This record gives sequence, C-alpha cells and structure tokens, in this order.
Amino acid sequence: MGKDELVICLLGRPGSGKGTQAKLIVEKFGLAYFGSGQVLRERQQINDYTGSKLRETMAKGQLVPSFIASKLWADKMENFKQEPSLKGFVLDGSPRTLSEARLLDEALDWYQWQIDRVFLVDISGELSFNRLAKRRQCLKCGRLTPFEEQYKDIKVCDQCGGQLIARMDDKPEAVKKRLATYDIEMQPIVDFYIEQKKLIKINGEQSIKAVFQDILKNIE
Repeated sequence: MGKDELVICLLGRPGSGKGTQAKLIVEKFGLAYFGSGQVLRERQQINDYTGSKLRETMAKGQLVPSFIASKLWADKMENFKQEPSLKGFVLDGSPRTLSEARLLDEALDWYQWQIDRVFLVDISGELSFNRLAKRRQCLKCGRLTPFEEQYKDIKVCDQCGGQLIARMDDKPEAVKKRLATYDIEMQPIVDFYIEQKKLIKINGEQSIKAVFQDILKNIE
C-alpha cells in the first residue's frame, strides 16, 4: 500500500466550493476524505483546553497553529494506512501556509504517498465573502445551505427540516479575517506547487457541474 493510491489536494478561498468538489471526487473515484475544517470543528467538541482554544480562535477567524493541523493530519493518515482497500484520499483545505505545505509533503512521504494533483478552485474575494457571510448550517444534519437564489428564503434545512444557523466562523468579521489571512498565505503555497508542476487552476465561478468537469479532465 502507498504509491498506487490517488492523492488529490483542493485549495481555494473559503466558500470557493472546494468542499463540494472534494465530495464529488470522493464519490466518483471511491476515495477517502479529509477536510481540515471539518476535523477542526470536530476537535472543538472535545471539552479540554485545546477544544476550548479552537472554539475561541476559529470564532475570531484566526488561523489555527500548524502544530495542531499537523497532529490531525498524522492521526488521520495513520487511520487511512490501516484501511486495506484504500484507493486514495482527497485533502480539502490543507495546507494553509507554506510551512504546512512542506510539513504535509514530509507526512505523505512518511506514509509512502505523494500528492498527484493540486487543484486551486479560484473565485474572487467578493464572491467568497458573500458565500460565507450569507450561508447557513443545519444544526441537525450539518448540511451547509449555500448562498444561492433558490435557498435564500428557506427557513429550515431542505434535507432534514433542522434549524438553520450562521456558523461562528462565518460571522462577517471572522470571514474578513479569514480572507485577509488567505490572501497573505496562499500565494507562496501556489508557487510551491507550481514549482512541483502539480498545480492546476480551475475557474470556481462556474456552475458546480462545470467546475467538476474541469477537474475530471485533469484527473482522467
């Protein structure tokens, strides 16, 4: 197990739709999924110092320290390594800094993997802000209701009927901080993967289907 698995990394501004695309890739190719945001939110639920600190940090839109992120990667990859039928996995939202990109390469090398494709789902800062500040999440099933015309007037989750709320890290001030951090940190990561000849930029302002088709062209 190791070198034959497909490893895909998805980057993009918050709200770019990379999470949606990651899950479509997972379904298409039968891959495992690792979403950094999801794992961090799960870690928040543990009632210890780190869980409390994560809730405070992410609610303010601040970047979680790399040592926390790298610990979560290592735990997840160790679990993946125990799966005998693993076909590969999708990294959604990692790395977030250049130092994390280097750490991620080290972690993947340790587990005998390497990134095959890095997709940058590219959208404007304005669209990113609107999508995040105006989307809502279901308290019951966790579904994120996007900022789109057909969803703007719904009062409850269209899948399970649960209550819709704004996530703490999607509050306008938190979103502004996240986007400012992204603009500072992302270009060095992009350059890092361009140098490795792995980065492919995708127009994320198309329909979900069109974005996915562009990604598939560069996998298959």
